[in-house]
Amino acid sequence: MELTPRKKEILKVVIENYISTAEPVSSKAIAAQMSTSVSSATIRNELADLVEMGYLEQPHTSAGRIPSPKGYRLYVNELMEQRALSLQETEEINRALQMKMQELDGVISKAGQMAAALVNYPAYAMASGTPGLTVQRFDLLAVDANSFIAVVMTGDSRVKSRLLHTEVPVDSDQLTALSALLNAQFTGLREEEMNQKLMSLSGQTPGPLFMTLSLAVEYATSVIEGGERSRVYTTGANNILKLPEFRDADKAHELMSFMVENTENLPVPPAGTNMEILIGPENVNEALKDTSVVVASYDIGDHMRGLIGVVGPTRMDYATVAARLSYFAEGLTKMFGKQEKESLLPGLKEDTKE
Repeated sequence: MELTPRKKEILKVVIENYISTAEPVSSKAIAAQMSTSVSSATIRNELADLVEMGYLEQPHTSAGRIPSPKGYRLYVNELMEQRALSLQETEEINRALQMKMQELDGVISKAGQMAAALVNYPAYAMASGTPGLTVQRFDLLAVDANSFIAVVMTGDSRVKSRLLHTEVPVDSDQLTALSALLNAQFTGLREEEMNQKLMSLSGQTPGPLFMTLSLAVEYATSVIEGGERSRVYTTGANNILKLPEFRDADKAHELMSFMVENTENLPVPPAGTNMEILIGPENVNEALKDTSVVVASYDIGDHMRGLIGVVGPTRMDYATVAARLSYFAEGLTKMFGKQEKESLLPGLKEDTKE
């Protein structure tokens, strides 16, 4: 079934309405916002197709539609309009950045508090140190034909995991064999040594399996690079209670407890990635399955990277959160005396330049 331009427009209308209202969206509301006149019957047919394709969900038989994680992912990747910050927003962020430079711990903690205030969601801040760890153990766990979870235990007994997607199918037996290869050849090595070992095996490993092996090694090197992270701060967890998605006290308590007690498992973007958006089940940790996480990185200097992340509902206003977090991260980089990073959102520099 083809995802036509009209289906995409309907999906965009549903998502943006649901972001604003947190209520299922009806065909009548959609018809009122379409760029061209479309009958209610046609819209209902298109909605049924979008549900069948997995982009929308229908909570009840007579209810309107709500987006699925797959729908949000398409929206973020293709449909979301790039949002330039207003002058008022940039001034607000710039004022917040005029903090007195004190000890790094205080600056990182304050940065997390400011991020939470800027987006009204729980936030976390991290400062990662110079890479120095090695991998002690690998495990590759099958999810489906084209995805698996890579689990890495580092030398200090920390365990990290990430859902990885492959371009070619791999089965559980192949993943077991690759796990054995990784544990035999790649444990106890520094980042550069792992890359060298990977290249030495390129001619000895079948192409499809080498691609999967490369994904696992790439993830392991990103874990090593960010492994000496000694500063993690969370703030604004009580913002969860303001969200209709977390009216259930047990559900809210689970997420709040995770952010306070499991800071080492909060998402971290791969090295070299300025921003990462994880939607719903893309988050490996069970406590984050019903949330979306947006994380931006900035340069602290002295081979250190800082991270600012926010945790919110899957219906969060991705364009606004991404724009504010991006600008804030760039401001932190400049505050630490580094060159301004290339904007994460095209047009942002031009629109927000003083």
